[in-house]
Formats: sequence, C-alpha cells, structure tokens
Amino acid sequence: MTPDASAAAAAAAPQSTPEVSLELQVRLKTEDGQLLLLLPPETNSEPATASASTWTELWQQLKVRLNAGERFWQPNAEVQLMGNDRLLDIRQLQEIAEALSEVELQLKRVHTSRRQTAVAAATAGYCVEQQPPVSSLNKAAAEKPQSLAEPLYLQMTVRSGVEIRHPGTVVLLGDVNPGGSVIAGGDILVWGRLRGVVHAGAGGNTKSVIMTLQMEPMVIRIAKYVARGPETSPAQFFPEVAYVTPQGIRIGRASDFDKSQLVGGNE
Repeated sequence: MTPDASAAAAAAAPQSTPEVSLELQVRLKTEDGQLLLLLPPETNSEPATASASTWTELWQQLKVRLNAGERFWQPNAEVQLMGNDRLLDIRQLQEIAEALSEVELQLKRVHTSRRQTAVAAATAGYCVEQQPPVSSLNKAAAEKPQSLAEPLYLQMTVRSGVEIRHPGTVVLLGDVNPGGSVIAGGDILVWGRLRGVVHAGAGGNTKSVIMTLQMEPMVIRIAKYVARGPETSPAQFFPEVAYVTPQGIRIGRASDFDKSQLVGGNE
C-alpha cells in the first residue's frame, strides 16, 4: 500500500467516540418505589465535555431527560432530587421544580452534601437531607463519621410537610409549625416557637439537647427516647431545654440548665 493510500485509509477509519459514564449525566430513575432525579457531581476527573459542568449544560440535559421517550411515572408523582455536591441556589431549584411540574412531577425532597444548597432548599420550602454524596437512597457511607458535621444555620419557618435532616446540630432562627419536623445528629436550637416534631441525637447521642424560646412540641425525641408535648399551653413561656435523664426526657427552664445534668452518650 502506498503512503497516499495509507493516509486515505486512516482518514476514512471511523473515529472512536469516548464513552460517557452514566454517573456524569442527569438521570431519572425509580428505586424502592421512589422517583429519583440524579444530578452529576460538580467535581470530577473526566473531561469537561463528559458531564454537565455548568448550569446551562445541566439544564439542557434535564429538559432532554424529561421530554424524551415515554413517561414511566404516574401523574403528580413526588421526586427526590439527589444533588450530590452540586451547588444550587433558590432560583435554580425553582427552575428544576418548574421543569418537573411541566411533565406532571412534584419536587418534594432535596438530598445534598452542600450546606448552601441545603439552606436554599429549606428556604424554598422543600424537605432537605444533608448527607455525604450518594447516588442511591440505599448507598451508605463507607465509613462511619468520626465527628458531627458543622452546624446548619437556617432563618426560616419550617412549615407543615417540610422536613429538615442534618447530621450535625441545627440552629433555626424561626418557628417549627405543627406538621413540620427537624431531625439532627446533634442538638436542635430553635430561636422561636417549637410546635412540630423534632429529633435530636438521631444517631444515638443521648447528650444532645433541644432548646427553644417556646416549647410546644407535638413530639420530641432525643436518641431513642420519646416524649409528647403538653396538652395545654402554659400561662407564660420561658426559654426551655429538653434533655435526657435516667428517668427519660425532662423539660426545664434554660436558665436552670447545666450540662452536668446530661447522662449517657452514644447508644
């Protein structure tokens, strides 16, 4: 074969297309009866063209996924957004919710490992679960964390139907309304009225506490201990703290509380 023929053959040979990992694409799937919208990680070692590296690219992928092919979901099905380490603001979350609404889906819960995204989702009124990056509801962390995550600070009202989950302490400047819930691996501090459901020390730490300006909870939990709120409201409110004693959960004035009263640890 002459050099010219070799060059022509090489030019005519089909160019191989690099494989694109599904993990780097926007995906919509069902798992354990739940509908998950999985976003690609914001940081990866693949070429920039292999994943949705910008919001514009991610948005285009999302529209294609939602409008291409047959719809395998039931109308008005609830969607859990698996955000991984993707940084999303309120506007972007609202745009995702609107895109889902156009195909008869409802954004219900946001799973994220980014504090800013967790705050944005909670502020927008969605249920939030802040956790290490995962692509599956069943995928557990490889190792148990050695310490609690940094506190999550929120300025909002946790309304009915909204659930906030965080592996560390939650500090809320606002109220927890009946039907709303806060679940934390550490303490829960509510600078407002607590009238919903709260669970501190969710990982088993009985030294966690719940503090609030007005203690009117439906149910409070600390580690494995459970207590119901009072049936009637007191004539006067004081800042109060709930903590675990050998007899169970006790609620007392915050001004009289001392950490030496705490018992136990992780269970």
